[in-house]
Amino acid sequence: MTGSTEPLEILRAADIHITPEGARWLVRDVWARAAVGIVGGAPKCCKSWLGLDLAVSVATGTPCLDRFEVEHKGPALVYLAEDALPTVRARIEALCHHRGLDIAALDLHVIAAPVLRLDLDGDQQRLRRALSELRPHILVLDPLVRLHRLDENSASDISRLLGFLRELQRAFDLAVVLVHHASKKHRAQPGQTLRGSSDLHAFGDSNAYLARDRDRLVLTLEHRSARPPEPITLQLVSRDDGSETHLAVAGSPARGADLGASLAAHVVEALRASATPLNRAALRAQLRVNNQRLGQVLVDLEARHAIERMPDGWRCSPAGRQLPLIT
Repeated sequence: MTGSTEPLEILRAADIHITPEGARWLVRDVWARAAVGIVGGAPKCCKSWLGLDLAVSVATGTPCLDRFEVEHKGPALVYLAEDALPTVRARIEALCHHRGLDIAALDLHVIAAPVLRLDLDGDQQRLRRALSELRPHILVLDPLVRLHRLDENSASDISRLLGFLRELQRAFDLAVVLVHHASKKHRAQPGQTLRGSSDLHAFGDSNAYLARDRDRLVLTLEHRSARPPEPITLQLVSRDDGSETHLAVAGSPARGADLGASLAAHVVEALRASATPLNRAALRAQLRVNNQRLGQVLVDLEARHAIERMPDGWRCSPAGRQLPLIT
């Protein structure tokens, strides 16, 4: 086999395009735009729930985990190899009910094939055609062990499979979320617990690891090109009748809670007093607040319809103008 004879493309460092801040994220602080990576964890750690939460969020523009802002809304495609289609539907519907969404309007698509082997040329071509038709912003493949017949401990086998997924990411400008099992053994870094070749850990631009701590889950994020947030404690929660099952950040305030004299109220007051929308940088400078904390508050306020996002920043909504002034 011979390589291409075309000249190598070479650029001066100063001529390389810089990704603007507003285009870096698919889901802010959780998953970079068009990033490949792993959602990893031991069995029964809600990896599939997190993958679906990401997909529903991207498809609808609603905050991931009710907290993390979607920066790049668009179609989503998922394949849950271990779940029957009625189960997949039930999980997606539960997330929709929790967020007040109509599943019929959801721009989320499910691969219904009983088997998909990404080490086979035929299945690779089928997936390429599907991506070409749908042009999703995110592809969730769950779990890795059901997607091939290779030796997971073989670096050469796994590198070929991961190379194919990287090729898809670049060809279709999409995020690829690969759900994979980890062992229960403790390691210095969560990525070192992933089963199989160490190439799996090295593969990710964004990775998310779930570990169980009694009745709660700890979500640890890592990014190749950004500082991750601190580990986040989650719970899988439902209503008393078992409906609206979803992952929730532990200790999150209830929706519609009184804003009081919190940071949220100060954000509303700043936007109320401004004749024009304020972007995130302007709000940070005015309120002297941590960027991550401000981002979470903006997501919460938008979910409560207290503020509205405009092309050039945020503004107070009519509902937000009815909130009590800070005293």
